[in-house]
Amino acid sequence: MINKTTSHNSLSEVHESVDTKKMIGWKRIFSFFGPAYLISVGYMDPGNWATDLQGGSKFGYTLIWVLLMSNLMALLLQGLSARLGIVRGRDLAQANREAYPKYVNFMLYILAEVAIAACDLAEVLGMAIGIQLLTGLPLVWGVSITILDTFLLLYLQRMGMRKMEAFIIGLVAVVAIAFLIEIILVKPDMAEVAGGFIPTLPGNEALYIAIGIIGATVMPHNLYLHSALVQTRKINRTKEGILQALKYNLIDSTIALNIAFFVNAAILILAATAFFKTGNSNVSQIHEAHKLLAPLLGTTLAPKLFAIALIAAGQSSTITGTLAGQIVMEGYLRLRINPWLRRLITRLVAIIPALLVILIYGEKKIDVLLVLSQVILSLQLGFAMIPLINFVSDKKTMGFFTIKPVTKIAAWLIAAILIFLNFKMLTNEIISIFVSADIWIKLLVIIAALVFIALLIYIIVQPMIGNRKKTFSIQMHPDVNQFTTLDIPQFNKIAVALDFTENDKKLIAYAIGQGKPNTRYLFMHIVESASAKLLGKQSDDYETRNDQERMDFYVSQMQQRGLEADGILAFRSRAKEIVRIVKEEEADMLILGAHGHTGLKDFIYGQTVNSVRHELKIPVLVVNL
Repeated sequence: MINKTTSHNSLSEVHESVDTKKMIGWKRIFSFFGPAYLISVGYMDPGNWATDLQGGSKFGYTLIWVLLMSNLMALLLQGLSARLGIVRGRDLAQANREAYPKYVNFMLYILAEVAIAACDLAEVLGMAIGIQLLTGLPLVWGVSITILDTFLLLYLQRMGMRKMEAFIIGLVAVVAIAFLIEIILVKPDMAEVAGGFIPTLPGNEALYIAIGIIGATVMPHNLYLHSALVQTRKINRTKEGILQALKYNLIDSTIALNIAFFVNAAILILAATAFFKTGNSNVSQIHEAHKLLAPLLGTTLAPKLFAIALIAAGQSSTITGTLAGQIVMEGYLRLRINPWLRRLITRLVAIIPALLVILIYGEKKIDVLLVLSQVILSLQLGFAMIPLINFVSDKKTMGFFTIKPVTKIAAWLIAAILIFLNFKMLTNEIISIFVSADIWIKLLVIIAALVFIALLIYIIVQPMIGNRKKTFSIQMHPDVNQFTTLDIPQFNKIAVALDFTENDKKLIAYAIGQGKPNTRYLFMHIVESASAKLLGKQSDDYETRNDQERMDFYVSQMQQRGLEADGILAFRSRAKEIVRIVKEEEADMLILGAHGHTGLKDFIYGQTVNSVRHELKIPVLVVNL
């Protein structure tokens, strides 16, 4: 389940799985579309809904321009992330690992994981609230149900990148269509809506909400994610091919992020028309908004669409959050774990605090958790943005594709604004706790703040002091010597796991192909009848006797070829018995077949190949059957 990855590819199981080079015309253009839609869901996740609702209910259409400005900031930063992945073939975590010392990378990794867990917390709560609003199910059960999407993610990953993208696009479409219908039902004054694009701030409270909107817009995990997702496209690695990829990814990002802008604007417009203009200016919670929609709009369809959109937004965001978690773990630690285990761990980290708060304090404190998740995200943002801007500004690694001075100035300006606004939002949240806290909590907060500030300063100035003589934390392609001597392995005993079907011929042929004249072959078969599972070696049913006859036949056939062979029957657990026999018989190579099961079939038929190869230290040849 857990192993060190030696692959330098980001999301290696889907790396360059979409071959754009084979496409022509419109098919080639559309083959680039997809990654940005997975990114866009982070900009419309449940964590953004509260600020949009609050802004619309308190100040009407006045803050729409803030959403537009946030969208433009996000478009530039996501463009830089895609540029890093396309040009250098590195995701942000890998680039950090190459550039910074180990202790800095470890801190950046921890911050990234905490941010992903915080984001997942908001998505868990959003989905649970949506389920409760739609079905009336208690929130504690809704939170518990969200763990089931672990299996959905596993199934989608098995289906391939394009199908996963199609699923996410479908969820985005559900959210967009739901709010399009909401806007039609609410009938806003479009002239007043257009006035909201004129920058104005009617007071300090509006400024605070604007800070919240901007601070909750750019998600740090999206910067990691986008730099990896663009690498799922196989492109021509020429100057023209890279320029083409950058162009089409910019179009993809523009369309996807504008859809996200539409959704956020629709939430704000809905709140402005339904609440602000009817005198309900204190609606700041999702539950309140849902409860008031039906009586104010005169239809039960509006609250149902609202809940469905909330569930779709939470589900789509949680899938992309898990992918981001895989990227940071593999990029920083070069550690890979099974997707379902990664999903389960991330989901439990989010579910446990949510359940504890609900059980101890009740459902009314859920909004405190949502605020906390956004504060944690704001804390991490600078540690993702600053390295990204530094990397795409580096002429040594980016060459011709280094960002232009105007883009660089705009990127640093956006980074400065976002870091300042997030820092302001963070300090506002902490001050209220800090004033009444014990001395040791105050000391802990001060130490943490100093560490974070020192780390932020280091990653800002590191390119200025580190480019003179850089010591890589890790090299993706270590230096190698010439192949002066190669130690060619000799396999003395080759074990072959047979299933007693027509596939056995192929497996045995591969085994003979790997052997030498003095190689001994060990045939294994696991008896899986009901009697064999219950009685083990004591089984004497028809299937066991038939299997023994088949094994004896195979051994005699090998001996007629002049080859040495033995046969062993085993019982009960297929994977455990194969590993046990290989170790006891001291085989130095194993050959077994893979039937290509995917998704739910893995749960039905098992995952013998993965289970076996992680337990053995010898070469394992997997033959596709």
